[in-house]
Amino acid sequence: MTTRRTILKRAASVVAAAMIAGTASAQEVTLNLHQFLPAQANVPTHLLDVWIQNVEEASDGRIEINHFPSMQLGGTPPELIDQAVDGVADIVWTVVGYTPGRFPQTEVFELPFMVEDARAGSYAYWKMFEEHMKETDFAGIKILGTWVHGPGVFHTSEPVREPADLQGMKIRGGSRLVNDLLARVGAESIGLPVPAIPEALSKGVIDGTTIPWEVTPSIKVPELVSNHTEFEGPALYTLTFVLAMNEDKFQSMPEDLQQILMEQSGLEFSVFAGGVMADYDEPARQVAVELGNNIVTISDTSEWEALVRPIYDAWVAEMEARGIDGQALIDQARTLMDEYQAAN
Repeated sequence: MTTRRTILKRAASVVAAAMIAGTASAQEVTLNLHQFLPAQANVPTHLLDVWIQNVEEASDGRIEINHFPSMQLGGTPPELIDQAVDGVADIVWTVVGYTPGRFPQTEVFELPFMVEDARAGSYAYWKMFEEHMKETDFAGIKILGTWVHGPGVFHTSEPVREPADLQGMKIRGGSRLVNDLLARVGAESIGLPVPAIPEALSKGVIDGTTIPWEVTPSIKVPELVSNHTEFEGPALYTLTFVLAMNEDKFQSMPEDLQQILMEQSGLEFSVFAGGVMADYDEPARQVAVELGNNIVTISDTSEWEALVRPIYDAWVAEMEARGIDGQALIDQARTLMDEYQAAN
């Protein structure tokens, strides 16, 4: 029986072949990278395209990577990880939280007020991926990079200065734990991938969204809402990302090209990726400033932290039920983030 996944894989192959037809054939390996943001957004422009260029240059052109933004190979953002697993795409960049509960150990970095520095968080994430997640959560998937974004921010139709202001608001969340956070501070959580945010805001389906500053200009958020709430110190939340590759495709490459690909990936790349996202927060924030939008900065987070503290206890209990020591993951993540900051 032909499944939707099979149809998607065939369609993606046809689209990819058509789009790269006529290119030079000097390369030994051609890879297709698929992701959900428009090509002009910060992550594609300043992160993924840089990585692609580095890989191609390091391989002297023996590896060619074709970049397909905005889900051009078909499917929806939550399907990206399975596209890498099934070979619909060779490489995908995706939000881990788009598949809730599937990669449980990554959620340690999505806990509220857990991560303050995206580089430190991305460093800890890769270290813990290699130790805990590589052979469990991500068994059968070749992971090239793991990182988190800069501080999560509220972008809303009405000002949010305290948790009570969120009562009755419909707020988009990007992961299971973010949706839990929203519910605990009184909002109605609406799960949506990033590309769906502009339409949902413009049609009044949601009253606001949680996303970091850096992605807001590419999806017109500062033009759709006029209020933004940010937090000093550890972030209200962060999301986790992976750059993931089809395992069979990776294994089919010559060993020296496998090595080149991994030399451009891994720990250093993960820290770079988290840093790029964080570095573009301020220029994006400036867009909202220039539009005259209202930006609320919360320095005393004690009321917020008290409301969301039960998320930690619930998460540790959930991990225990899966046979995972959640508290040990929390402790190790904090130790590794401190280690990075002490060294940098």
